[in-house]
Amino acid sequence: MTGYTATVTVRLKHGVLDPEAETTQQALERLGFELEDLRAADRFEVDLEAESADAASERASEMAERLLANPTIHDYDVEVDER
Repeated sequence: MTGYTATVTVRLKHGVLDPEAETTQQALERLGFELEDLRAADRFEVDLEAESADAASERASEMAERLLANPTIHDYDVEVDER
């Protein structure tokens, strides 16, 4: 078994209201920053042991689908790096 760190990034799907991002975007614009769009995201780093990077990615995806993300309103990405 090899040690991996899976990074799961969870964000709201396009079209789902994101009040946190809207508030942050408005504040940045008041500070003089020009933005087209801004979305907030949650990032989870999971250290795990697996037979391969693909196996680690599958386990992290299962975690996202079962708990970390609500597939109705969230998209998620999984990146895996060997520790």
